[in-house]
Amino acid sequence: MARMRSALLCLGALLSTACAGARYETVTYPPRVDLRPHEMIGVIEFDSPDQHDLAALVTARFMESARTDQGVVRMVSLRSEGRRPDAARLRQLAAEHGLRTIVVGNLRVSRVRPSVSVSESLSSASVSGAVEATLTVEMIEPDTGASLWSASGRTRESVGGLSVQGVKNVDFGATDPKAAYTEMVDTLVNQVTRDLHGSWERRRVS
Repeated sequence: MARMRSALLCLGALLSTACAGARYETVTYPPRVDLRPHEMIGVIEFDSPDQHDLAALVTARFMESARTDQGVVRMVSLRSEGRRPDAARLRQLAAEHGLRTIVVGNLRVSRVRPSVSVSESLSSASVSGAVEATLTVEMIEPDTGASLWSASGRTRESVGGLSVQGVKNVDFGATDPKAAYTEMVDTLVNQVTRDLHGSWERRRVS
């Protein structure tokens, strides 16, 4: 036992010495997509036929996240068109606002799928729910109609605010949909803006 302990101590000392002598550097990488050459950028409020209340929130979060590692980027927030604008409408919006690029997006959110768990004694019940959502975003050059960049995200999130009413009725009782879906929105936005963010890694220097 004493020999094994001594060997372990020696091994630990060797590893500590090796680690102490190792040098590392942080290497940073710029975003894969540089937004500055595409200014000015118009962002049309994303289309969300199932969740109109979330449309403005998702669009605002996208604009905020997209510029995190881009420095000062000029963006114009545009009102919802109700549907994806056609080529003629995109050119019209570009001319009206002096835009070089326009971003469009679509958010789809499923209905809440409840799951009810009842205790063996039937004295209590817990209710949880989940929603599935997808977000697609595309950057378009209005003059040519060409797609310059696109990204999509998908997530399945648990949501709160569910309540049982009677025997069969399960209600999504959240009074503030924005608060209930905040985590879902952030997850989707982080996914679709990955190319717009910088990255870094720790690299060992030999």
